Amino acid sequence: MFRNFKAVEKTAYGRGSFDKLGEILAPQRQANEGYLIFFVDEYFTDKEDFKARLPLAEKDKLEFVPVKEEPTTELIDTLRDKYLNTYGLPAGVVGIGGGSVLDVAKAISLMFTNPGSSTQYQGLNLIKNPGIYACGVPTVSGTGAEVSMTAVLTGPEKKLGIKCDWTVLNQIVLDPDLIATVPDNQWFYTGMDNYIHCVESMTGHFKNTFSEAFGYKSLEMCRQVFLELERSDPKSDELLMVASYMGGLSLTYSEVGVCHALSYGLSKVLHIHHGLANCIAFNQLEDVYGDYVQEFKTMVDKHKIDIPQNLAAGWSEQTIDEMAEVAIRLEHMWRHAFGENWQEVLDKERIKNWYRRM
Repeated sequence: MFRNFKAVEKTAYGRGSFDKLGEILAPQRQANEGYLIFFVDEYFTDKEDFKARLPLAEKDKLEFVPVKEEPTTELIDTLRDKYLNTYGLPAGVVGIGGGSVLDVAKAISLMFTNPGSSTQYQGLNLIKNPGIYACGVPTVSGTGAEVSMTAVLTGPEKKLGIKCDWTVLNQIVLDPDLIATVPDNQWFYTGMDNYIHCVESMTGHFKNTFSEAFGYKSLEMCRQVFLELERSDPKSDELLMVASYMGGLSLTYSEVGVCHALSYGLSKVLHIHHGLANCIAFNQLEDVYGDYVQEFKTMVDKHKIDIPQNLAAGWSEQTIDEMAEVAIRLEHMWRHAFGENWQEVLDKERIKNWYRRM
């Protein structure tokens, strides 16, 4: 497999690095109409101390992003039109939050310079023009969105990412202090997104030395965070933030597999958030990922995390069929998991049976 991918141009890491954000952004303010849009997780709407730390200039705009459901193409198109029609082309965008907010920043930076709806760009290398400057500041770790070349969006017909070199952020700021107050369940669900990225990256047909180097190191750090250290240990936040970064790089040169395909069905049809959807699915995949699932369950027990079970008892056959239809369309994930002849070992009924276990 040949991939010639683009990496994040600049990375700031370390405790307190968030307070350098104004200095980092200053050189970008002269472009276009000279204003920046800060897209911030709605969690911070009433966090006055945090908002006071945002380096907002006079012309800048602050937009709190809803994250109860994952970002949609409609949201991206609406926000793009709102700012472009009212204020003109921004100098850049800054995403501050979890993976959904970072994906919003990545997607909208491209839609400012590409015509039409974002629905027409869901897929690989469909974007025609580079976007405007985009900076990402993760406040929860595990999605890998800070380094990935994908901005995952839910559209009217499919959940699929805008994926190309230009989706990659220009700048990221990794400050472990920002993830210290993430609620325990969210901390775990998102951290497991990274753990699962690495498991899937390294157990499929597209794995290679590059993806394994980052993936094994990321798994090592995940084990320290979720099996050895207590949540209150400051070292835990530092390890998880770097593990997410490395897991995202492992994934960039490989692919996700069975769990992520199933989670897309859960998210698209039932609107279950991505990290939780992954945990629900992975919990039932011992026949695919064996000891890794057992290790996952040990982590769940150690941290007393609630992973919903017996959900399928309330699902109709129509719901299960709809989720399986979403999942089976993700051929690149099945090809990675089972090889070029994946259709010989996988059909829609097998996918439905995985959903029935959940």
